[in-house]
Amino acid sequence: MIPTDIREEILNRMRRAEAEHGVRILLAVESGSRAWGFASPNSDYDARFIYVHPQDWYLSVGLEEQRDVIEYPIVDDIDLNGWDLRKALRLFARSNPAFVEWIQSPIIYAEHGPFAAAARALLPDVYSGETGIYHYRSMAKTNYRGYLQSELVPLKKYFYVLRPLLAVRWLEQYGTAAPIEFEKLLHLVADQPQLLADIDALLVQKRAAPELGLAPAIPSINAFVESELARLESIKPAPQQRGDLVPALSDVFLDCLHHAWS
Repeated sequence: MIPTDIREEILNRMRRAEAEHGVRILLAVESGSRAWGFASPNSDYDARFIYVHPQDWYLSVGLEEQRDVIEYPIVDDIDLNGWDLRKALRLFARSNPAFVEWIQSPIIYAEHGPFAAAARALLPDVYSGETGIYHYRSMAKTNYRGYLQSELVPLKKYFYVLRPLLAVRWLEQYGTAAPIEFEKLLHLVADQPQLLADIDALLVQKRAAPELGLAPAIPSINAFVESELARLESIKPAPQQRGDLVPALSDVFLDCLHHAWS
């Protein structure tokens, strides 16, 4: 899914990031449309990583707030950035959508130490379906109202509405974090053959074309989106009772810190 030369360049840049910032990368993945499964041929490579500093970095008093992200400008279609381990685990505790997608990405550039396996094992206990439903509903609503209510619409934006709406259906049906691959969600509309056929045709077009321009709106998809958004406005997800997450996440933090620098 990632050309060999691109993969090697991404790994080279990550190794330079480790040396430049004095960190160890624990997990590096592809995020965005390539991981979701509907990238265009000219889509950027959204490489994301979780890294850890040496122990003294976390123990320092410091007079200024420590920067807990590493970011680089996009060069040659490679968008590279990452989060410090402590930041990532704190966001995990809040069911941060980006973090949840990173640890489920099907495209892995590097995986070192116990971090990734531990995070994936904790996902069912940590993840809040309530938070997920509110997030995906908001994402779908924003993209639909912003881009898809005219006679001519940017076709690629349909995927930024359909994927979150199907993720909500997954959460409602299975009660677990939705997979990030778009095709794994399509069975949730298998009872609507015209809609599914139109989505499949659009998916083929998206993957083949460098950029999908403006085109007439697709009636079956618009009808589904409007129906789902109206339905979701009337539901209130049940709050989830989660225990104290700090001990388990702290154990992951300490285990990864020790493993990375032992």
